[in-house]
This record gives sequence, C-alpha cells and structure tokens, in this order.
Amino acid sequence: MLRPLLDKTDAFRQRLTRLDDQPVGKAALMVIIFLDLFILGALFDGLADHTRQLASPDERIPALCRDLVIEGEWNPSNRLDRLAGLVSQHYASEFTPDARPAADRRHALCAPIVAAFEAVRDDAALARSLRELVGMQRQARDLHAELERVKGAYDTRLLERIAGQARTDADTKAIAGEAAGRTAALEELVRRQAALRTTLDEAPRVHALFSRVAGVTEAERTALRDELRHLNFWYPAQRLGMEMLFLLPLLLAFYLWNSRSTARRRPFQTLVSSHLLVVVVIPVFLKVAELVYDIIPRHFLRQLIELLESLKLVALWHYLVIGVSVAAALALIYLFQKKLFSRERLLQRRIAHGQCQECGLGLPSGSRHCPACGAAQLRECEQCGQATPAHGRFCQACGHEAPPS
Repeated sequence: MLRPLLDKTDAFRQRLTRLDDQPVGKAALMVIIFLDLFILGALFDGLADHTRQLASPDERIPALCRDLVIEGEWNPSNRLDRLAGLVSQHYASEFTPDARPAADRRHALCAPIVAAFEAVRDDAALARSLRELVGMQRQARDLHAELERVKGAYDTRLLERIAGQARTDADTKAIAGEAAGRTAALEELVRRQAALRTTLDEAPRVHALFSRVAGVTEAERTALRDELRHLNFWYPAQRLGMEMLFLLPLLLAFYLWNSRSTARRRPFQTLVSSHLLVVVVIPVFLKVAELVYDIIPRHFLRQLIELLESLKLVALWHYLVIGVSVAAALALIYLFQKKLFSRERLLQRRIAHGQCQECGLGLPSGSRHCPACGAAQLRECEQCGQATPAHGRFCQACGHEAPPS
C-alpha cells in the first residue's frame, strides 16, 4: 500500500527537474524558479486581500474599546489622566495605522466610543492640551523628587548643627531657600495643572467621550467581553475557511492541468504545472499549520500548563518538551542520513562525477582502481559480462539491475 504512494511521489519529483527525460537546463530552471517565486508572492498577496474581507477581533472590538469598556477601570478620578496618556501615546508612536475606514466593522457598542475618542484625538487644540497635561505631570514628579532631595539635605544640616559639627548658617539658609523655591514652583505647577484639568473636563468633546464611557452598563460590558472571547476562539477557523476558498480552486486547477499534461505527454506543461502545484501547496500547508498553532497553544497548552501549575507538576511540561525535541531530532537525523544523504545517493553522486566510489577522490577517466585507497572502480556484469561501476545499481552496458550487496 505504501509502495505505490512512494512510486508516485518519486515520479512527481522527477517531473519537477526533468524535461523530455533530460535534466532541466540551467536557463529554463532559472525561469521556473522566478515563476515559482512570483506566483508564491501573488498567492500571499491574494490571501491578504481576500481574508481582509473578514473582520478580525481587533477590528470588531478595537484595543481602545477593550481598554475603555471591558477593563472598566475608568472613573472620574483617573479618566482624564488615562485619556491624556492614550492621546500622548498616539502622537508619540511611529506606527501609522491603516487609513482605510473600519468603522462599519466595529461593534455597535464600540463604534460611538471610538468615534468620540478619535474626535478628541484629532482635535489639534485638545490634543495639544492633553499632551501638555502629561508634560505637567512629568514635571511635577521631577519637582517632587528634587524637593524631597533638598529636604533631606536640609534635615542633614540641622542634625549636624545639633551634633556640634562645624556648618555655616549660610549653607543651611541656601538649602532652605532652594527648598522654598522648589515648593513654590511645585505649587504653581499644581495650580496650572488644576486649571488645565478644569478646562479639559469642560471641553464638549471630552465630556461627550466620558459620558459615552460612563453610560456603559455592566451587562453590556459582560456581553462585549463574551463576544470578544467568542471571536478570539472562532476567528482562526473562519480565517482558514476564507483562505481555503481562495487556495483550493487554484490547487484543483493546477492538479487537473498537471494530470492532463502528464497523461497526454506534454513535457513543458507537465514541468510548469508540477511546479505550480508545489507552489500552491506551500501556503495551504502554512495556513493549516498556522491554525493549529493558533488553537493549540492558545487554548489547550494554556489550560494544560494551568492544570500542571495547580497540581505543582510543571516539571512534567518541561519533560514533555525535552522528549518532543529528542524525537524531532531523531526523525531529522534519520531523514538526512537515510533519505537525503544515504550511502546509495553518495555512491551515485561519486559515479556521476568520476570520483572514487570509496574515498571520493577525483579520478582520471577510465581508472579501474583508486590510486589513493586502491578500491576497484569496475566489476563484471552478471548479465552481459561488460565492465560497469562497482557500486552502480544498474549495468551501464545492458541496464541489468545488480543484486543487493
């Protein structure tokens, strides 16, 4: 049962590199390789455009909506600071978001909230004031830290005077003056910050955003959280379905073309269609592997690790990883040694390149023995009695297959 499959695989592999029973020329091979790369790039571009029709969880429930609604941590005491932080991060980021409109893909609860935030963010005066508020907060922290340092130095001077150590009053007065200056600057900054907060709170667009966020009920927040969990679970499978809708018709078309070309002995079409069939299989395999990667680590492995942590058996996970790594290494070694770099393939390459079949030394044409190791290079064919390479599988004179040694 396995042998016919291996024979078909080997025959298909031959069609990738041979034309009219001859190796493909270097020029034709370069053309085929460039075609493969071009088609592969076109496939991934087409996949991106096709799957973009499906709204992702990030488009349906943007990160901003998750922060404002699902987390539910905005309150009257911190909401202005959080808004200022978000606006400052937007203008400080070097990433330019996609300019295509995505408002129609947003959840009904998220759309007005995100729109209200974008109205604040895109208002140049409001955005400048919010960033100024962030700058004031940073200055206030720096001033407070400097004030604490100066107060510490002043307390040290007082203790030294009490202890009788020689310190001038000028030093103490200078430190006291510096502390008073820092305190006045900090008080002025706090006053300006309070005035700016009042102005921002009274801004119509800021007030509209805060009203939207405050109007979200706990039931709506819970429903949105459940929908996000549902989207994260099913989106990988939906994305794979969209990708297969794009790839499978191409796979079927190339397969039928290859089968028809092979049956009608059209070598040029067989060569090209075989390559295209391999090229279209690559993204199919990668996308299926991506789905497995998205589902297993995110759900199964996370639950498994949580279970092992609860049972204090996390070591079992590491043992499993080590075991899988060893098994994968053994499989790769077997593949390389027995299939890709087997002794039979090595001998075939040495015979084809005129090298010694035992040590690999380059030999003059017609050599019967190797001058380096003395190994015989020819044997007598049992069928026709002609000389043929000692380790050749078939006789070069009559084609008779040599018995396995």
